[in-house]
Formats: sequence, structure tokens, C-alpha cells
Amino acid sequence: MIEKTNQSSHVKTIITSVSRRKFLSSALCLLATTACSSLSTTRLSQSYSDHFITINNLDELRHYASVDNIKVRLASGTYILDSATSHKFISFTGSNSHYDLTGVILQVDTALFSLFGNPPGADGFYRVIDLAGENSVFEGVTIETFGDKSGYQSRNKIFNVVGTGVVLKNVDITTSGSTPWGYGSLYGINGQVVRKMNGIRVGWPAVGVKLIGCKVHMRAMGHAIFVQGAIDTFIEDCHVDGLVKTTNSLLAEKSGYAYEHGFKVPKTGYVEGVTVSDKGEILPDEIISLSEDGIRLYGNFRGNATGSTTIRNCSVYQMRRGICTGLGGAADIVENCEVRDCIAAGFNIGNKDRLTNCRANAKYAEALSCPYGSSSYASVDLDILDSRNGLANNILATINGHNHTIKLHTKKPEFVPSSMLIAVGTQRGYAYYQKDIKATTGLNLENKTLANIVYDS
Repeated sequence: MIEKTNQSSHVKTIITSVSRRKFLSSALCLLATTACSSLSTTRLSQSYSDHFITINNLDELRHYASVDNIKVRLASGTYILDSATSHKFISFTGSNSHYDLTGVILQVDTALFSLFGNPPGADGFYRVIDLAGENSVFEGVTIETFGDKSGYQSRNKIFNVVGTGVVLKNVDITTSGSTPWGYGSLYGINGQVVRKMNGIRVGWPAVGVKLIGCKVHMRAMGHAIFVQGAIDTFIEDCHVDGLVKTTNSLLAEKSGYAYEHGFKVPKTGYVEGVTVSDKGEILPDEIISLSEDGIRLYGNFRGNATGSTTIRNCSVYQMRRGICTGLGGAADIVENCEVRDCIAAGFNIGNKDRLTNCRANAKYAEALSCPYGSSSYASVDLDILDSRNGLANNILATINGHNHTIKLHTKKPEFVPSSMLIAVGTQRGYAYYQKDIKATTGLNLENKTLANIVYDS
């Protein structure tokens, strides 16, 4: 019994020892498995917990650009775009997809804008990013152009948005690469010698596009944001800025396009906010914007009318015209927007447009231009910002058309010098291009500034 007991005790000792080893081994495996699982989970959480596929080169981005129902994130970093297979450098045709380029800087060689000659057709213009899929989101990229070669056309663009339901948000664009640079609209606005570099186009057949939190820094000739034949476009929290310079500084130049052409331009009189002589000579004491319009609507694209557009919480500084809805045929809404230091007009409105809780100054051009004799029933509530110490302008507003309701006010009376004018039934300022202006009728004008009202017809 004792021997058996001893044997039994010995067996128990062996079993216990083996069990302990298995336990320790299992525990170590469990810890290792847990660690591996934890690491794996961490990686998954970084890449897949929000269902995004993370990629790290432009070739992969091009691949996924045509895929539906996918979420793709391009890893943060600087990428050089110096090759393309068509005039649409990267074309996103995937629908219901989300492309997140937050933290990405995309540097685009301007040489690409002449690589394919002059592509035919209405769609034959160069663009960096083409967003043609439906109900997709594209966000986060910073785009810069580099190089000293201008484009083959005057229709170059950074973004072209034509897909229905597309959301473009939180992108930051700096344009360059137009020619001749530094003269604004003085040498033309398209064709001839002018080669432009526009920012964002929303075009037909797009419906319900949203631009949210987009910034466009115009360092080239062209429009920052424009809508052309699209319907129900929504633009919110976007910012545009350009550059201005005086003609005095231009006339002091010792080289460049204007110098080579004797400081003369093809047109005479009023040229998009700048007055030149009847011989086309650039005059001193004028000011020019080096780009075109900040946010601008066209009436149509190839016969497809531009629908109603809403612009909210946006700002535009130092462009030719700030926010221009007047050329769109639909009734447009502009809310809580600010325009400063534009040289042809701050807000340019038209038929049935509604301007609410907006702000503008009149240092270099009228804060408000409603120049169209056929327009009617526009509604305006505009706060006039400090308009002192301006140049080449004494007009606060130009008003043509019928049955408008317009309220102009300012927080400090001295912001609007008493020498400034509100011109009604007029061809002054940006109304210069209007012909056969009739007397304005049914106007409900509330002027709470020191500007004087003059009736030109």
C-alpha cells in the first residue's frame, strides 16, 4: 500500500509538473495570441474599422477611381503628378464611393496642360481631377501647380464636377500657370493670347452637387469657382482670394507683356472694372484684379440652363467680381457671405436673386451691382463695410430693373463717404455693358448710408 501510495504520489507529481508546463505554455501562447490579436486589431482599426482601404500611390488611386461602393484613403504625404493618359488627369467615375485625401499634397506639373494638344468637343478641356460618378464624396486634398509652361487652352481647370450628388469638401487649391500673368482681364478673358487656370467647375449634367469648406487661392488668370449648366448646386463655407495691383505699379514695369506692347490693350473705355483711354492706353490710378470672378454662375452650358444655386457662409477677397449670380437665369440664394476689395463689383445679382445678411465694401468697385434692365424682384440686405481710402471708384451700388427690394446699411456712418453714389437706371460702373437702359420702376430702396442716390434715367 505504501509502495502504491508512493507510486501514486510520484505519478501525481509528474502529472502536476506536466500540467504546470502545459499551463505555462498555454498561458504564454495566450499572451502571444492576445498580443498578436491586439496588434492585428490595431492595424485593422487604423485601416479597416471605418471600412477604408488605405493606399500610398497615385496608380492605386487611379485604379480605385472607377470602382463603385468603395472607401479609399490615400496616405498622407506629398505626391507629384507629372504624367497622365488623357486630358482628364485622374477621372473618378465610381458611384457611391468615398475618396479621402486628408493630409495629401498633390503637386501638378503645368506641362500636362498641353500634353494632348486641343482635345475636341465640349468636354475637351484639361482638368486635374474629374468627378463624374454619382453620390460620391471627395475630400481633403491640397493641390498646387508648378512649372513655367502655360496650358494649350484657356479652359484649364483643377476640379471638374459633373456627377450628380457629388460632395467635394475641405480641398485647398492654389492655382498658377496662366499667361500672360499679371494683367487680369486687360488682354482678354479667353482665347487670343490668354491661357487661364481655373479652380473648380460644377457643370452639366450635375444635379445636387455640394461644395463644402473648399478654399481656392487664385494665383492665375481664371475663375475660382463657377457653375455652368448644373442644377441645385450648394456652396457652403468656401473661401476665395486673389491678388490686386495698381496700374501705377504696372506702368513702372521694365519688362513683361504690357511693357512689350507699349502699355496698350486691345479694348478701349471700360474693361471689366478698369478704365483705359480711348486709344487703349493703360491709365494711372486704376486698380486691377489679376484673376476673374470668385464665385460665378453662367446662364447655361450648351443650351442646358443653370438651375438655382445656394451660396452660404462664403468669403471672396480681391477678385474681379466677388459673388456673381446675375448671369444665372434661376432665382439664386446668397446668405451670410462677405466680399472685399473686388474691382468690378462685390455682389453681382440678377432676376429674383435673394441676398440676405451679407457684407461688402466699395473701395475699388460698387458693393452691389444689379445692372440688368430686364431683372426684377431681387431682394437685398447688405451691410457696407469700410469703404474709405479706395481707388478709382465712387459708386456704392448700381441698380437697374424693376420691383427690387434693396436695403443698404452700415455699422458706422463714416464707412461710406458722402461722395459715394447709388446709381439707379444707369450705365455706370459694371452697368457699362448694358444697352438701352430704361427708368427703374417699383424700386423699394432703403438707404441707411451717407451715399447719395442719383437717377440717371
